[in-house]
Amino acid sequence: MDVLSVVGGGIAGLALAARLDPRRFQVTVHERREEPPPVETSLAMWPEAQRALDAVGILPAVRTAGSGFGGMVLRDGSGNVLLNAGAPGVIGVSRAALLRLLDAAVPAPVARAYGTVAALPRSDLVVGADGVHSIVRRSVWGERARARLSPYLALRGIIEEPVPSGGGGEYWGRGQLFGITPAARGRTYWYASYRSGLGPGGINVEEALDLTRARFSGRAADVDHVLAAATPRGTLAQRVWTVPYPGSYQRDGAVLVGDAAHGMTPNLGRGACEALIDAVTLADLLNTRPLPEALRAYNRRRLLRSQALRVASSAMARLALAENAQPLRDGLLRLAGRRGGRPGAG
Repeated sequence: MDVLSVVGGGIAGLALAARLDPRRFQVTVHERREEPPPVETSLAMWPEAQRALDAVGILPAVRTAGSGFGGMVLRDGSGNVLLNAGAPGVIGVSRAALLRLLDAAVPAPVARAYGTVAALPRSDLVVGADGVHSIVRRSVWGERARARLSPYLALRGIIEEPVPSGGGGEYWGRGQLFGITPAARGRTYWYASYRSGLGPGGINVEEALDLTRARFSGRAADVDHVLAAATPRGTLAQRVWTVPYPGSYQRDGAVLVGDAAHGMTPNLGRGACEALIDAVTLADLLNTRPLPEALRAYNRRRLLRSQALRVASSAMARLALAENAQPLRDGLLRLAGRRGGRPGAG
């Protein structure tokens, strides 16, 4: 029986632990905290990620806990519709609910170790599922693999009321973005992003909210309404970090999954989806092939696909947060909308 250490008990780590065959692997999940994140946020589960959830055995429960996503209306900063983007079959689910369901799916033989991982565990395989600041990636891939700070601040939160009638969608202004979408139990999930010097760590959420209200004030009534209802207690404010291209997802008895492998800007809404796909792909290969062969096959299947999405997400961030090119961008989007253009589903 191979000994396998999963560093990180988030979406990728729990999905991997839930899918691995306990008859083949002695698994320990190393997690820094024992409780789910205090601020609730929402995730879009695209069809490929839903297939991964089905493989783990929790897709029906995710559907029950989640909400309909529908399409996405893309607007300019004042709320005028630029185009309607299709999102067929997408499910919205809160991160906290998804983590609870994944945690419950982990087999009883899997051991849990709580606390900060200062040095890599001794195992036949160490899985880096520990996010953009992965100690596994830094320890094995070196200092050049450290996470990179983007110029963008991201705020996310939930308000305890439904989406304003006719006000949902994503608002692309000059150098700033705001999103409004349904959340479970008739609530609203919102998010905002723009360039900011706050942080990178220890960001005061109340200060970030005040800054966000000032930046978006008076442009779109529904954005003003959502921000007026937002509270520091229900808001998360973070600088956006990304992960450089590592060259390979497997090296020297270690393998990377999720944000540790391909942490990207949130603009495509694919980070959690790709983490789930990584985890199920790796688990299925490990369950059925010798360890070295499984790792090589995982690298072939996931490296180029997920890195392409990382690059595309960065390009989308530059487009959505354009400043000098914003009038041209909006004109092209209006033209696409009049012609019935719909961005493809990922």
